[in-house]
Amino acid sequence: MINWSVILSIAKTHLVTKMKSTVTATLGVTFGIGAYITLVSFMTGLNAMLDDLVLNQTPHIHMYNEIRPSPIQPISRYREFSNAFNLVHSIKPKQNQKKIHNALPILGYLKKHPNVRGATPQLRAQIFYLSGSIELGGNLIGVDIMEEARLSNIQDNIVEGSPQALKNNTNGILLGAGLADKMSLSIGDRVQVSTVEGNIFPLKIVGIYQSGIAEIDNIQSFANLNTVQRILGEAENYVTDINIKLVNIAESEPMARSLEKQFNIKAVDINEANAQFETGSNIRNLITYAVSITLLIVAGFGIYNILNMLIYEKMKDIAILKATGFSGNDVQYIFMAQAMIIGLLGGILGLLIGLGLSHLIDNAPFETEALPTITTYPVNFNPIFYIIGISFALISTFIAGYLPSNKAKKIDPVQIIRGT
Repeated sequence: MINWSVILSIAKTHLVTKMKSTVTATLGVTFGIGAYITLVSFMTGLNAMLDDLVLNQTPHIHMYNEIRPSPIQPISRYREFSNAFNLVHSIKPKQNQKKIHNALPILGYLKKHPNVRGATPQLRAQIFYLSGSIELGGNLIGVDIMEEARLSNIQDNIVEGSPQALKNNTNGILLGAGLADKMSLSIGDRVQVSTVEGNIFPLKIVGIYQSGIAEIDNIQSFANLNTVQRILGEAENYVTDINIKLVNIAESEPMARSLEKQFNIKAVDINEANAQFETGSNIRNLITYAVSITLLIVAGFGIYNILNMLIYEKMKDIAILKATGFSGNDVQYIFMAQAMIIGLLGGILGLLIGLGLSHLIDNAPFETEALPTITTYPVNFNPIFYIIGISFALISTFIAGYLPSNKAKKIDPVQIIRGT
């Protein structure tokens, strides 16, 4: 029967008497785990921020009328050419309406769908922003602003004003930050917009919108849906886009294909719309976890080397223990206990150091005009990282202690004593 109180007492004595080696081994675990926690928390937090910056501005499914050439050309309608090879040059797109046919019934159908969290209509209009004699080309998007605020992060990107202010003002506009800067405008000022037909409308600035993407902020603004319909002289059912947010985003691709067939309209799912970005995000995550795992492996080798040297320094103690009646298994348990104590202490200290450094990074000021809503560096305090850290500390020290201690239990004490 194993007397654990004696084994732990001897293990404790060995650790205390060789304090330098004990501290070195413990610090090896501590800094390895601390570096892992800090790196993975910061990198995954940064990746999540970049993902949110793009993906939160992208609907899970985007429906619109796509401009495309007619699949049936006039020559194909003549029977005498039906069996001939027809070659048609310079095919032009057919004249499509930008308007989505039966948009309101489609919206009603979507809102009743069990996998749809919300569906919002949009009306995109090409306009000119007038500033004195200068005309700046851009887009004005008519939206149901309160639904947009509920389903997307548009509220986070309104640096001045609020969605409620736009809802309450039928002639209001959320002006892009780049446009506001170019035209020296702020909340309360009025901006004139002109349609491509030349009709001019004054709108009151009730908010400033900044997405963090300069190409968007320099051309894009938002107004109420009925305001843009009035500017274009269109009816209340005139809608050019429908954005859908799903309950289960994994079903976005099959649902998009189903909606295309059902309503004869182009439907782009989020994966198709952000294919290149998704690839970049996956590569960043792969690099993050590869570097993190490498850190843990390097720390594990360091732990093994330190514990291996610690056991070889204890050869005389091993001989004495065996000579006084301790079995080989008892000797192994003693050194395994030392390794696990070092792993537990070093792992806990590593978690605390990693947590502390993560909090320092999380509170460090991070100010950029491109991301006005972000004031500090992003950090991901996912508990799974800490579970992985302490688990690795214990597993690595167990392996690092087992291999040399397994060799130590087979040592002949007579040979060691003779060697002394």
